[in-house]
Amino acid sequence: MNNLEKRIAPFVSLGKLLKTNAIEEITYRAHSQNHWFTPEFVTESLQSIASAYLEEVTLRRWLQTYPALATAEVVTPQKIGVVMAGNIPAVGFHDMLCVLLSGHHLLAKLSSDDRLLMLFLMQQLKEIDPTLAERITVAERLNDADAFIATGSDNTARYFEYYFSKKPHIIRRNRTSVGVLNGTETTEELDAFGRDVLQYFGLGCRNVSKVYVPEGYRFDTFYETIEYKANTYINHHKYFNNYEYNKSVYLVNREPHFDNGFLMMRQSASLVSPISVLFYETYTSAEELAEKLAEQAEKIQCIVSQNGWFPNSLPLGQAQAPTLFDYADGVDTMAFLTSL
Repeated sequence: MNNLEKRIAPFVSLGKLLKTNAIEEITYRAHSQNHWFTPEFVTESLQSIASAYLEEVTLRRWLQTYPALATAEVVTPQKIGVVMAGNIPAVGFHDMLCVLLSGHHLLAKLSSDDRLLMLFLMQQLKEIDPTLAERITVAERLNDADAFIATGSDNTARYFEYYFSKKPHIIRRNRTSVGVLNGTETTEELDAFGRDVLQYFGLGCRNVSKVYVPEGYRFDTFYETIEYKANTYINHHKYFNNYEYNKSVYLVNREPHFDNGFLMMRQSASLVSPISVLFYETYTSAEELAEKLAEQAEKIQCIVSQNGWFPNSLPLGQAQAPTLFDYADGVDTMAFLTSL
């Protein structure tokens, strides 16, 4: 077994584990800790990690794009402090994967919202390969770190910039995702778009919170297509509380909006919509829209459109299906880690 295979072997084994019923208990435990993390969404997230990140061929192809990792035993090991988000299940896994596969020591400050799930993944890795236990540390303070990767809001990013400025760092801020519809989408494609909007209750930065549609576009078919999802959202008390609150605000303020009983749509120039609301805006040409979105590129994580027709977009339904090469905020985490 060569160096590259040794490095990826524990993660390939973890991927196989995540595709079995061995994850059933942790899906319910994670839900008991954070009710936004339903067992169904936790299962989806873990199986997506297994399929998109932890296949042997995929891992090898990814690491071979970084010559230092493909040839060297390890880079010079350093302590990497990672402040993890917790907005969707196991959202910090990609950073953990990058740190460990680059040969560094992980100092992880976990989000209280996603603590159980990340601890589970760390424990499984340690059991698969006990040598990894020496390179995984959960910490509340990251003073000993040599470099930092931090994910948070725009406000916390300013705090991170201040405290981490003297050492190498990646600091991520608020981002959201947008969709572009052209009016020719099939019901299957609109269903996939509904997944981009509603998966994980819309809490992820890759969830679509704003959609651009042609002048005169009607949302009837979209609403009819996603109607079968109603029970999932109406019966989730945290989501539905947000829906009822936002609906009350719109009704009291007499703000025009569409409503199907669990997802409202309101015209707005803003990119970020509240939970249970999808903002929309019309466009007259793809060229004009491309220019508008280019001006807001630093606020957009990804764009989805029918078969990816819109420039630099993904196909509908792929917003929450990132690959190993899809780095948050477009910053290559692995290139950063191998340059230290």
